[in-house]
Amino acid sequence: MTFPLILIPAMALTFVLSFWTGFTDAAYAISTVIGTRTLKPIYAVGLATLGNFIGMSFGTAVAFTIGTGIISQDVASGEVIIAALVGALIFDVIASWIFSLPISETHVLIGGLVGAALAAAGSGAINILGIFNKVIIPMILVPPIAIILVFLFTLFIIRQFRHTHATRANRYFKRLQILSALSFSITDGTNDAQKIMGIATMLLVYYGFLSEFYVPLWVMLASYSTLSLGTFLGGWRVVKTMATKITKIRPYQGFAAEVGSSMILGTAALTGLPVSSTHAAGGSIMGVGLAHRRKSVKWRTSREIVVAWILSMPLSAIFAYLTFHLFSLFL
Repeated sequence: MTFPLILIPAMALTFVLSFWTGFTDAAYAISTVIGTRTLKPIYAVGLATLGNFIGMSFGTAVAFTIGTGIISQDVASGEVIIAALVGALIFDVIASWIFSLPISETHVLIGGLVGAALAAAGSGAINILGIFNKVIIPMILVPPIAIILVFLFTLFIIRQFRHTHATRANRYFKRLQILSALSFSITDGTNDAQKIMGIATMLLVYYGFLSEFYVPLWVMLASYSTLSLGTFLGGWRVVKTMATKITKIRPYQGFAAEVGSSMILGTAALTGLPVSSTHAAGGSIMGVGLAHRRKSVKWRTSREIVVAWILSMPLSAIFAYLTFHLFSLFL
């Protein structure tokens, strides 16, 4: 069998996206622990990096969904994957780096896959039912579920500690927040890394290096390593948006937001749903703000974030579609 040279840049770009995801997604797992000044940024990033690696214990259910449930494996060539990833990265850079918006990496990646597959083989290459059931419905439900869950959990905490002095309560929840931030980092890391694992494994299946879809150990290690490296280097502009521009975060609120987010992401990872850590974290932060009072949430910033969420899939799909056709002119 002749080695397909296109596989090299396709696989390399896959892990570049993994690094970029860690670079921008660092904000979601550690934004609240920084916003409450529980940990200095460098220590918070170190905690998130550790959590990313521990995330390997959650298995590969999300990777299987990405690799088999979004587009047909028959069209997952190196050209299609490169176009999908370039389209995703273009939208990533515009939204998260230029405008500092905490976008959904999950939906950017899925949008890229859909756009590239549509350009290569038409609508028949897209698993519309699978995308609706496992992507669209969770995309709609996760933010309100996070808001309601964390809103109620925060009210429970307020009630239980209503007779405790604020200084004492802050010390207590700052200690708890280290554990909750680690938990959030673990579940956030496994969701993000598994999406990369799904892309890499899809390529290996397409070119015949694997007879069926299963994630090799080296793909797992490469995915978590590049994600963790990106997390360690961090995306501080997005951290600032999540930590300070939605609502003022207190230690008990940070704890509630991290617990709620990790519960949602952990459940999704085990059931194979590629949900967005951005949606879980953003909804959770809004929930703790609402539990304090409605005016605590900075609704203008929240609306901008929601608009970025809505645009993630269609715009990245358009960029990937155009990228594939641009490649076709030269290949």
